[in-house]
Amino acid sequence: MGIRVLPLSPSRGLAEMGKYTIRVVTGDSLLAGSSNLVQLWLVGEHGEADLGKQFRPLRGGTTELEIDVPVHLGRLLLVKMHKHKGLLDSDWFCKWVTVQGPGTQGEAFFPCYSWVQNNETICLCEGTALKVNDDTQSLFKKYREQEMEDRRKVYRWGSWKEGLILPVAGSTQWDLPRNQRFMEDKDLDFSLSLVKGLKEFAIKGTLDFISCVQKLEDYQKIFPRETTALAGKIRDSWKDDALFGYQFLNGANPMLLRRSRSLPARLVLPPEMQDLQTQLEKELQAGSLFEADFCLLDGVKPNIIIFKQQYVTAPLVMLKLEPDGRLLPMLIQLQPPRHGCSPSLLFLPSDPPMAWLLAKIWVRSSDFQLHQLQSHLLRGHLMAEVISVATMRSLPSLHPIYKLLIPHFRYTMEINILARNNLVSEWGIFDLVVSTGSGGHVDILQRATACLTYRSFCPPDDLADRGLLDVKSSLYAQDALKLWEIIHRYVERMLELFYKSDIDVKGDPELQGWCREITEIGLQRGQDRGFPLSLETRAQLCRFIAMCIFTCTGQHASTHLGQLDWYAWIPNGPCTMRKPPPTSKDVTEKDILDAMPTLQQARMQMTFTKFLGRRQPVMVALGQHKEEYFSGPEPRAVLKQFQEELAIMDKEIEARNANLDLPYEYLRPSMVENSVTI
Repeated sequence: MGIRVLPLSPSRGLAEMGKYTIRVVTGDSLLAGSSNLVQLWLVGEHGEADLGKQFRPLRGGTTELEIDVPVHLGRLLLVKMHKHKGLLDSDWFCKWVTVQGPGTQGEAFFPCYSWVQNNETICLCEGTALKVNDDTQSLFKKYREQEMEDRRKVYRWGSWKEGLILPVAGSTQWDLPRNQRFMEDKDLDFSLSLVKGLKEFAIKGTLDFISCVQKLEDYQKIFPRETTALAGKIRDSWKDDALFGYQFLNGANPMLLRRSRSLPARLVLPPEMQDLQTQLEKELQAGSLFEADFCLLDGVKPNIIIFKQQYVTAPLVMLKLEPDGRLLPMLIQLQPPRHGCSPSLLFLPSDPPMAWLLAKIWVRSSDFQLHQLQSHLLRGHLMAEVISVATMRSLPSLHPIYKLLIPHFRYTMEINILARNNLVSEWGIFDLVVSTGSGGHVDILQRATACLTYRSFCPPDDLADRGLLDVKSSLYAQDALKLWEIIHRYVERMLELFYKSDIDVKGDPELQGWCREITEIGLQRGQDRGFPLSLETRAQLCRFIAMCIFTCTGQHASTHLGQLDWYAWIPNGPCTMRKPPPTSKDVTEKDILDAMPTLQQARMQMTFTKFLGRRQPVMVALGQHKEEYFSGPEPRAVLKQFQEELAIMDKEIEARNANLDLPYEYLRPSMVENSVTI
C-alpha cells in the first residue's frame, strides 16, 4: 500500500486515521461490468491513500471493501479510481461509490453514472454541490480545472450547415463520448424497431410501385393496424372544418397559431368580397380572429423526387374562435400576392367541397414541413443539443446547475447525430419523400433560426405574445403554462439552496461562462434574439434554467408525441405535393389524388412516422430519473415535491381527458420524456 501526503490546507474538525468501508456499485445494463481490474484511492485534505486492493466490477453488483488506512487523511474529498486495460479490454459503467469512515460524517455518497474506459483514471467528488466561491480553501480548484480541460477536448462544437445553431462535433454516434451514446436496451430497441419498419416497407412498398391511388379511401391500405384511438377519429373526421381548426390549437404543431392584431398585409381582398372583409374586421375587433401564416415557406425551392417536380407553397389561414371554443377557418390564401401578378386566389368554406378540401390539404402539407423542421427538429432537438453541449463544456460535475440539468441530456446528442445522418442528410428521408428535401429543408431551418427568440421558449411569454393565454380550448396553452409553473417552482426551490442572493448569481464565474457559451457560441449570437449573455439575479437565473428544462422536456414532447396521431392518416399531413397549387376552384377528386403523395411515398412517410412516433419502451418520464447527483436531504426533498406536483397535474389531465372527445395528452407529465431521446 503506497501512502502519499499532500500539502493541503488544514481541515475543519480533523478526523482520525482508521477503518473505511467502501462500496462500489456497477450499472445494471448488459455490458456494464468489466473483466478488467480497478484500483482505488481515497483523497483527503491531508493525504492520499492507495488502498492496495484491486477488484473486477460485475454487472449489477456491489463490491464492498473494508480497509485500514494508517494515515491521517482529514476530511474526505475524492475517490479516485483507475481501470487497468487488459488483453480483453472492456468498459465499465460505475453508478456510484459510498465511503464510511474517518472524515466522512456518516456515509459519504460519490455519484458517477459514467463509463470508465481503457486505462482511464477518474476522480469522483462527494455529491454535495459546490460553486467556486463555496470552495473557500480551493480544495477542489485543481480538480474542477482539470475536469473542464478534459471535457472541452471531447465535447467540441461542430458545424452542420451555415447559418444554424451549433451541434456537437462528430460525424457518427461513434465519435461521441461513450457517456452520450445509447445504453444497450435503448440501442437494441432502436435498431430492431428500425429493421422491422424497413423490412415491412421493403415487402409492401414494392407492390406500391404498381398500385395507384384511385380514391382517397385507398390510403387506408397503409393506415397502421396498431394505432391510437385518436388516430382513428382523425381518419374519420379529417375533412371537418372544426378538426382542421382544432389542430392549430392542440395538434402536432401548436406553435404557429396567433391572435390577429391587424389584418395581415398579404391579405388583399377583391371588392366583391366586401362582406368577408367586414366579417374579418368584426372578428378582429372582438378579439376572436386568429391566423396561421406559413410565410417561412415562401420561395423555398421544392424537391425533385425520382425525376418528378414536387411543390411547396406558403399559405395563410384566417380563423375565428367561436363562443363554444371551436376554431373555424374563414379563408385560405395559398400563395402570397406577387407584384405584377393577378391577386392570389382565396378559398372559402362556401366554395365547392373539393376545392375547399384541396386548399385545406395544402395547408396540412405546409404544416407538416414547418412542424417537422421548425417546431420539432430545431426548437426541440437542436436547441436541447446546444444546452447540453454548452453544459458539458462549461460546468464541472460539482456545480449545482450541472447536477440539476444533467438528467435532461440523456441520449440527446446521439439521437441528433442519427437525425442529421438519416432524416435531413443528403439522400436521407427528406430528400427521398418530402417536398422540402434536397436543400429546401436547410433553407427553412436557416430562416427559422432567425425566429429563435428567448421569449418564444418561455411559455408565459410565448403564449402572451401569440394571444393564447385566455383561449380555454387551447389545451396545449393550459398544459404548457401549468407544466412551466411546476418546473419553475422546482428550479426556484433548488436554486434557493445554493444561491442565497443576487450577488451569488452575479459572482459565479462558471455560471456566467456557461450562459455565454449557450448564447454567444451555441446559439450563434443569440443575444441578438433576446437570449441573455449574463445572469444578474436569481429571478433571471431561475427563468433561464426553467427554459432549459422545459425545452428538453415539454417543448419537445408537445411537438413529438402527436406525430402518429395526426399523420397516421396521410391526407391529414401529406409529406409532399406533386402538383402545383390550384389556380381555379374547378377541382375534382382526381385533381386531389394527383397532387397527393403516391402510395410508395405515403408508405415511407408512414414507416418513419410509426418508428419515430411510437411510444418508447425505454423511457424515463419527466422528473422520474433514478440517478442521484445531489447528496443531502434538501435536494432530495425538492425533487420529491417536484414529482408530487407532476403526479397531481397528471391526474388532473387524466380526469379532464375522460370528458373530452379528443383528449390532449402530449404534455401529460407521465408521457413527457425527461430528455430528448427520439
